[in-house]
Amino acid sequence: MNNIRNFSIIAHIDHGKSTLADRMIQHCGMVTDREFKDQMLDSMDIERERGITIKSQTICLPYKASDGRDYILNLVDTPGHVDFSYEVSRALASCEGALLLVDAAQGIEAQTLANLYLAMEHELEIIPVINKIDLPSAEPEKIAGQIEEDLGLNPEAIQYCSAKTGQGVDRVLEAIVRLLPPPKGDPAQPLQALIFDAQYDPYRGTVISCRLINGEVAPGDQILFMSNGASYKVEEVGVFGLRQIPRKKLSAGEVGYIIAGVKTVSDTRPGDTITLATNPCAKPLPGFKEVQQVVFSSIYPIATDEYEDLATALEKLKLNDASLSFQKDSSAALGFGFRCGFLGLLHLEVVQERLEREFDISLILTVPSVRYVFYLNNGKALEVDNPAHFPDPSTIEHVEEPYIKATIHIPERYMGVVMTLCMERRGENTRYHYPMPGRVEFTCELPLAEVIYDFYDRLKSVTQGYGSFDYELIDYRRSDLVKLDILVNGESVDALSQLVHRSRARERGLNACERLREEIPRQMFKIAIQAAIGGSIIARSTISALRKDVIAKCYGGDISRKRKLLEKQKAGKKRMKTIGNVDIPQKAFLSVLKSEQK
Repeated sequence: MNNIRNFSIIAHIDHGKSTLADRMIQHCGMVTDREFKDQMLDSMDIERERGITIKSQTICLPYKASDGRDYILNLVDTPGHVDFSYEVSRALASCEGALLLVDAAQGIEAQTLANLYLAMEHELEIIPVINKIDLPSAEPEKIAGQIEEDLGLNPEAIQYCSAKTGQGVDRVLEAIVRLLPPPKGDPAQPLQALIFDAQYDPYRGTVISCRLINGEVAPGDQILFMSNGASYKVEEVGVFGLRQIPRKKLSAGEVGYIIAGVKTVSDTRPGDTITLATNPCAKPLPGFKEVQQVVFSSIYPIATDEYEDLATALEKLKLNDASLSFQKDSSAALGFGFRCGFLGLLHLEVVQERLEREFDISLILTVPSVRYVFYLNNGKALEVDNPAHFPDPSTIEHVEEPYIKATIHIPERYMGVVMTLCMERRGENTRYHYPMPGRVEFTCELPLAEVIYDFYDRLKSVTQGYGSFDYELIDYRRSDLVKLDILVNGESVDALSQLVHRSRARERGLNACERLREEIPRQMFKIAIQAAIGGSIIARSTISALRKDVIAKCYGGDISRKRKLLEKQKAGKKRMKTIGNVDIPQKAFLSVLKSEQK
């Protein structure tokens, strides 16, 4: 066990985690130059295309240190985006140390701090690494001073490297062996293993990624999941190389996988403890914090006969993504679907793209919303994340909505535009300080509902890409909330309803009406598209009617004959309007959603 090191790489988005992992894999001789490709650990197409990490990935690296000893380095590569901080917390619970990566040009950013605090909560040993020292704009000495002053980390432990060119990677590996502690644990004690990830293999069932704290596990053992009491027989154990490498047994301190023919997806819960059914451990390991979904949206299949496929796809996706939650939902306009909870908008986009690509299902999503608490006149409190469950306004005493504390790091010159953006979004209690000359750390309390739509995109555009953003939920506060209904031809379309603050209702309603007017095809009768709060209409746009030329055959003759035909047509249109219904095309639903995210 003294020759094992379990560590993870944490950093802000785009500071080079996956590239550094690539260089370490090459340096340890795990892959030949011919087989090498960028982002070795990012297995999903969507990760490669966007250049982001979504799933934590593990790899076991054999390393020969300068003192001649052989070490096993278990690297857990983690995501950097604020939506996936839950993935990071799971990965950190299975490690003893972490590399905190800082960009030599950008310096410390919002997620750098958030991830550092997460690592400190797990009492990990931290090695600061300054990456991208090959950039012309790099200022490693200045950033080293920042790390010492702002983060309070030991300046002597700082390592300098360029993950792109490979410069300094050998020194980083030496520092891991020298500065990080080996795992603790006792192979003789009863088995105690922590599940930190799982993925579904259609041929072998669930592949469980786990970290063994105590004990040993080998094929043929009967294991027990402590959260639900399910018991399975182990078929195979092993470690993660670039592929799965089977072993005769896994022992305390190691990170590896277990395949035990787990068929049901919901049995494997990340954060659960595995023990032996014959010799169980006394108590489960302290679990992860419960994941907090903050954005809710309903997902419907475009073809109603794909409902069963969507149910199966969500089940499989939930195994690979423990932070997704879903329950059955139905809509008069869109049929049967699921109400899903996500960690944020990027998480929602990723889930949507994975469902469409990996399971080949075409989807419609409703407008995302957050979870509000309604306090009723009878003293009850009601949690609502779906506009369809909005209570009768006469029974509501008051409403509370979730607020977040946003931490924004920006160059000083963008202070004005960022303050304006936060004020537009109902921000309050703004504070700022200068961690270093020319950089501002700006904190502000904002309603979560104002952030989930397009706040991050707007922040990036007003700061020309230099702004970085991190947030945490703080509390619920009183709010003036209304339900905005969209009516097409006098009929309310439930899938387009949304819960909004009264001050933003007209703007949102106008936006939705204009979008629908562009997308809904013209009919033989006039169609009114309206936005309403209760019984009062606050916005409207009209799709004019198509007109069939009924007087084409009347050439010459008396005008009254033409008028008679036109009156007959008018009466027909009036009748058609009362009994005709308007089919809303699928792309119209999507256009209303997209207009919110611009």
